Amino acid sequence: MTANSRFHLDRRALLAGAAGLGALTFLPGLLAAQEVPKKGGTLKMGIGGGSTTDDFDLRKMNDWVPVNQAYMVMNGLVEIDKDNKAQPELFESWEAQPGAIEWSFKVRQGVSFHNGKALTADDIIYSLNLHRGPDTPSGARSIAAVIKDLAKVSDSEVKITLESGNADLPYMLSDYHFLVVPDGFTDWAKPIGTGPFIPESIEPGVRGRFTRNPNYWKPGCANVDVVEVIVINDLSARTNALMSGQVQAINAVDFKTVDLLKRNPRVQVIQSAGGQHFTFPMNCTQAPFSDNNIRLAIKYSVDREQLLNTALRGYGQLGNDHPIPKTDRFFNTELPQRVYDPEKAKFHLKQAGLDKLDVTLQASDAAFAGAVDAAAIYRTAAAAAGINVTIQREPADGYWENVWMKAPFCMSYWGGRPTADQMLTIAYQSTSAQNDSYWKNEKFDQLLTEARALLDDEKRKAIYWELQQMISDEGGVMIPMFGDYLDGVSVQVKGVTPHPMFNLMGARFAEKVWLEA
Repeated sequence: MTANSRFHLDRRALLAGAAGLGALTFLPGLLAAQEVPKKGGTLKMGIGGGSTTDDFDLRKMNDWVPVNQAYMVMNGLVEIDKDNKAQPELFESWEAQPGAIEWSFKVRQGVSFHNGKALTADDIIYSLNLHRGPDTPSGARSIAAVIKDLAKVSDSEVKITLESGNADLPYMLSDYHFLVVPDGFTDWAKPIGTGPFIPESIEPGVRGRFTRNPNYWKPGCANVDVVEVIVINDLSARTNALMSGQVQAINAVDFKTVDLLKRNPRVQVIQSAGGQHFTFPMNCTQAPFSDNNIRLAIKYSVDREQLLNTALRGYGQLGNDHPIPKTDRFFNTELPQRVYDPEKAKFHLKQAGLDKLDVTLQASDAAFAGAVDAAAIYRTAAAAAGINVTIQREPADGYWENVWMKAPFCMSYWGGRPTADQMLTIAYQSTSAQNDSYWKNEKFDQLLTEARALLDDEKRKAIYWELQQMISDEGGVMIPMFGDYLDGVSVQVKGVTPHPMFNLMGARFAEKVWLEA
């Protein structure tokens, strides 16, 4: 699908997935390096972002270990490639009717689940329905809510009818929640998918072992015999495991040690710019954060330059309290950059009737590498604005279940999404299950729905610019910085490329790479 084809729906465009092109898109490392993937060996990965409460329930995945392991076992409907383009996966092609409300998707043929069952439209419809309806606990509920009707045309075709037009539907369907399991499947401790590896043993929050799927359908992928995942939430331990050769790949490299790793001839650092941003969500339904003056005081009391240079060592970009990165075509280039201004923070405190403010910030390096250090940097800067920050350090294990979306003021991150609509929908729409600041704005919701249905890029841009300003000025999240994705990988691992979506090649690292003989 070309960049321009999305907006010529009157000619029944948005057709994707010619067989030859589809095969090529699954070999990103091969095409770049002109190397033939080698089969065999055991790939050991040390991944931070795991918990003893993890399982494979696609509705509630929210951290790196479960997402990476899910992609080892299951496939998605649409894949985002290294150029941030939507490519066919279990949907091998798609076509939109004029207006982008009605869509037809062809189901890839010749694909089987690990138990031998052939993939059909029923499996895809069941998997999508896991995220639909008011009672689903899915983190993708707000994305799936745009689907008005989901119908089986045949075993090899699905028709999706939307509430309103959406030219970005294939990108939306790339969300990591929308992986596919067999029709009726419910045993999330023993997952079955069509993916490159079959689970052999899984100990949540500790380790997992996966063996190659001998019948995997993607050419050039599933190259290693075994993938061993070791959950290493501690940053220093994860780095040491790579340096000592205990593992061959780690995610979320410590920004403070990346330059040191770069000098190690046995290690390659994979740096990818994208939409990853680090956040301080405030619960807008709870005092004092229910007052926007308090939220603005928080936003003016952070020294973004210092955080970027100290906590991230410059590996990123300044944030402006909205989630759209500079790499997005709808990024608001005219929104003034908010700067550290203690006096303006004091002004907003006074507008709220306060001379000073005492807040507790719950922090953990589970949020991002160096989050606790970043909290300390923020505490120092905020003191000059009359804001006394008490840091409550939380354990990494269980952070996303016990702190995130429960604490009034905490630290978090978002991995970004391939489109502005998807990012704004999943994190800021009032009805989203992952709106972690509980900010609700009726006008925002209306404009978001309007922009989604427009086929004119300039009109969409004007709305997305306004939405970014609304979040920056009124929203409940302080976003001081965007951070590059940084992974550490042994030079023995081949086929590795940067990727704009998430660490470890968009969480598809195990599927794509191979080991040097």
